[in-house]
Amino acid sequence: MDLEQLMPVIIIAVILIVVAVLFTFIPVMLWISALAAGVKVGIFTLVGMRLRRVVPSRVINPLIKAHKAGLELTTNQLESHYLAGGNVDRVVNALIAAHRANIELSFERGAAIDLAGRDVLEAVQMSVNPKVIETPFIAGIAMDGIEVKAKARITVRANIDRLVGGAGEETVIARVGEGVVSTIGSSEAHTKVLENPDSISQNVLSKGLDAGTAFEILSIDIADVDIGKNIGAILQTDQAEADKNIAQAKAEERRAMAVAQEQEMVARVEEMRAKVVEAEADVPLALAEALRSGNLGVMDYMNYKNIDADTDMRDTIGKLSDNDKEDNDNK
Repeated sequence: MDLEQLMPVIIIAVILIVVAVLFTFIPVMLWISALAAGVKVGIFTLVGMRLRRVVPSRVINPLIKAHKAGLELTTNQLESHYLAGGNVDRVVNALIAAHRANIELSFERGAAIDLAGRDVLEAVQMSVNPKVIETPFIAGIAMDGIEVKAKARITVRANIDRLVGGAGEETVIARVGEGVVSTIGSSEAHTKVLENPDSISQNVLSKGLDAGTAFEILSIDIADVDIGKNIGAILQTDQAEADKNIAQAKAEERRAMAVAQEQEMVARVEEMRAKVVEAEADVPLALAEALRSGNLGVMDYMNYKNIDADTDMRDTIGKLSDNDKEDNDNK
């Protein structure tokens, strides 16, 4: 085949390639869908979206949805929110839901809520259908020392005006828990809490706990009340045990001091005995010196020995008498 015969084939192939590239770069079908839905979007607007790296379907489909719902939105609004990193489809769904429920919500407010990281559609749904938040068991101690555990159910409705910058569910649960603990702690007896658990919800609800939060508290209901430990008795028992340990420690300290004093007295007695033995050892030396110097005669020395022997005999007799008395007492 020569070049002239191949030219028609080449032209057809080039045309097909150009058409394929054109339909790939320019969303013609999306443009046709928009025109069919009554949304006026220029073909060059879609080409500009491609050049700005915007997925046209992410903007045109929500625009069609909003137009059918009767909302006045522009491609610039949706495209700017898409470029800011927001979820265009979710914001449009929230605007439609708010429009159906007669809730005032502008596109700027919905876009701000979405960019703040909150689910704007869920917030609108929560405004229509309030949400119930269930707290875990919250323990408080009444004045009589009995622990009371209460579980609360908090019915809240989203406050759209405070979604940006407002506190979340964790803050609401923490504030309600603080109010429950305070109410139980101010009760004179745990029986009063059991008799009238509604007093807890009334007291907590009157504190205005939804201030500064993204919710409006509609009601606080006590779902369950349970009795815990007798904290007062436990504290008294622990205090008594501590007092006993302190008393035992002080008694042990006194005993140790008495034992030390006793050992000190024993040492002093041994010291005195040593001095007596030392003094007794000096007596023979003194007698010998007296005999040598003539201050003591032989007869005087013999009389001294007799007196000493008589003294030993008397001591021996006294000891025997004491032993006989002890034997008689034992019998």
